[in-house]
This record gives sequence, structure tokens and C-alpha cells, in this order.
Amino acid sequence: MIATLFCLIFPGLLIYAAWHDLRTMTIPNWVSIALAVAFVPAAVATSQTVPQIGMHLAVGAATLLICAALFYLNIFGGGDAKVISAASLWMGLAGANRFVFCMAIAGGLLALVLIVLRRMKVSSDKAWAKRLLSPEEGAPYAVAIAIGALLAAPASPVLAHGLSSFGV
Repeated sequence: MIATLFCLIFPGLLIYAAWHDLRTMTIPNWVSIALAVAFVPAAVATSQTVPQIGMHLAVGAATLLICAALFYLNIFGGGDAKVISAASLWMGLAGANRFVFCMAIAGGLLALVLIVLRRMKVSSDKAWAKRLLSPEEGAPYAVAIAIGALLAAPASPVLAHGLSSFGV
């Protein structure tokens, strides 16, 4: 039961990050911090061994280094880099490939939808939608990050254990 509660933090924070990014094109730092901090008690509650937890930490650290380089090269936003790293911490080695694949597909679909809507010159009175539909703006990539992480969650040993009580 406690493992399930800890594992519910993961989708909740990712959905919040996606929603916030969609509305403001920013992801609060506290979301990434909370994701990272919640991992350790979730891993302990799901009976992960110290070497398994260490591997998850290594994957998260390696992802943070890669994402920091992509941020430095102006490919990613800082919030995106931090959320991807925090989600990778939960995925570990077992779920990393599925996470990256699903995130990339979701990101491509997100870009396609934005391109089509922007070329159709769809408009809105809402400030957040107006910004989202502007060709000068980027994409709220936390949406793709959240979709990728949620689709990859069953491949994570920590999340799979937590989701098992739901029959997923």
C-alpha cells in the first residue's frame, strides 16, 4: 500500500509538469526536485536492493549530464532537462530505452500537431493558447516527457511494483 502511494507521486507530478508547461512554457523546479526526492522512499518501499537503487541513481545522473549538455547547446529548455532526468531516475536501466522512445514519438506527434495548428492559423482569445499557437514559440515538451514516462512506467521495476496493486 505504501509503495503504491509513493508511486502515485510519479504520474501526478508529471501530469502537473505537462499542464504547467502547456499553460506557461515553464516547469517549476520544485516538480523535478519532488520527483527526484520521492524516488528513494518509493524504491525502498518497493523492496529494491541497494545495487538496484544505485543503478537508478547512475541512470538519473548520466541523463542529467546529457540533458545539461543539450541545454547548453540550446536544444532543451532547463525545465525539460531536469524533468527528463528526474523521470529517468525512476525508469532506471530497465525502462530507459522505452522512455526515450516513447518520449521521442510523443514529441514528434506534439510537434506535428503544433505545426498543423499554426499553419492553419488557428487562433484563440486565451493568452496561453495564443502563445502556444504562435509560430515564434517552441513546444511545451513536458507534455511529451509525461506521455513517454507514463507509457514506459511498466518497464520500471519501481513503478511496476507500485502499479501491480492496480492490476496494471
